[in-house]
Amino acid sequence: MRIGIYAFDGITMFHLAAPLMVFGELGRLGLATDWETRLWSDHSGSVRTAEGFPVGELADSSTIEWADIVIIPSWPLPLAPPTDTFRREVVRAHERGALIAGLCLGAFAVADAGVLQGRSAVTHWEMMPILAERSPGSQIDASVLYIDHGDVMTSAGTASSIDACLHLVRRYLGSAVATRVARSLVVAPHRDGGQAQYIERPLSRPAEETAISVVQEWALGRLGETLSVDRLAEQARMSRRSFVRQFHRATGTTPARWVLEQRLNEARVLLETTDWGVDEIATACGFGSGVTFRQNFVSAYATTPTTYRRQFANSGV
Repeated sequence: MRIGIYAFDGITMFHLAAPLMVFGELGRLGLATDWETRLWSDHSGSVRTAEGFPVGELADSSTIEWADIVIIPSWPLPLAPPTDTFRREVVRAHERGALIAGLCLGAFAVADAGVLQGRSAVTHWEMMPILAERSPGSQIDASVLYIDHGDVMTSAGTASSIDACLHLVRRYLGSAVATRVARSLVVAPHRDGGQAQYIERPLSRPAEETAISVVQEWALGRLGETLSVDRLAEQARMSRRSFVRQFHRATGTTPARWVLEQRLNEARVLLETTDWGVDEIATACGFGSGVTFRQNFVSAYATTPTTYRRQFANSGV
């Protein structure tokens, strides 16, 4: 397997190191000595990383014609579109059967090259709204760490590139080999959940107080209570229809969806900062039962409350 990894001025050392580490471990462990990686750039020579270190002896873009897997491990900020030459080279590689993988911000280069063809994609959670604007025909999915369409692949933010590369090892060499590589690197062979569990969701507060913002503040202090649309509308002194319309205009979502998101946010805080049981948190956040809480939590974050707590609980450090 021949793997070409794209490098550019300003790339972080981690984004370069992640695929090199995963695929290089195959050779170091004697698991696949015929896997070869090459670093390449728009021209041969060297690039300087974001940390200020030079990386030299890079191959030129003809590496794309050599590679079975073309990996774009990130993309320069402020996310300028790739050049026409870069696009053509990626498209040609894709047409001849190479897998094109855009890891983290590299998803932008894949989308801009046109090889996603309106399919689902993922990138770093902070940049998902921008990718959605840049690739309007694609579905941007926050619930996964990577998406493999067979010929095109994208992954979520930063460390998710390790998950994506381990997935490629699993895809071509099997689970046993991927598990052996993961164990050697002391990482999980497969992480539960998607990056939705890492996304910050601060409450958007308007610049001035409005009837809707007043109701939001009121509801946040009563998440454990029944917060039906009718009750919220009554608190706002509006008809149900008028309240729903104005709420959507102010927030971009429905009252029911907003309440659910705030309950899930509060549940995450309690999982991180308390030792309360799942049923206690379910009651405090207005889910009614532990079963309903678990179902909504898994649907939102693709992981269970218990697993989330293990990952994010405040250890006091």
